[in-house]
Amino acid sequence: MDFDRELDVTSLKCPLPILRTKKALAEMDSGKLLRVLATDTGAVRDFEAFARQTGNALLASEEENGVFVFLFQRK
Repeated sequence: MDFDRELDVTSLKCPLPILRTKKALAEMDSGKLLRVLATDTGAVRDFEAFARQTGNALLASEEENGVFVFLFQRK
């Protein structure tokens, strides 16, 4: 899937991946897509909660070779 911006937060631990993602989405226009790469094992749970709380859509979540890949759509 295509995306407008990519954010690499691999090797960062909670809460930094969420904080960096929040900042990146705030800098984007509504409807744009952000792809996030993370390695924190709590990232799946954290990003699902983040999407519910902020209203930004979590369109995809998968793991590729130990890296969690998330696709958000800016609200």
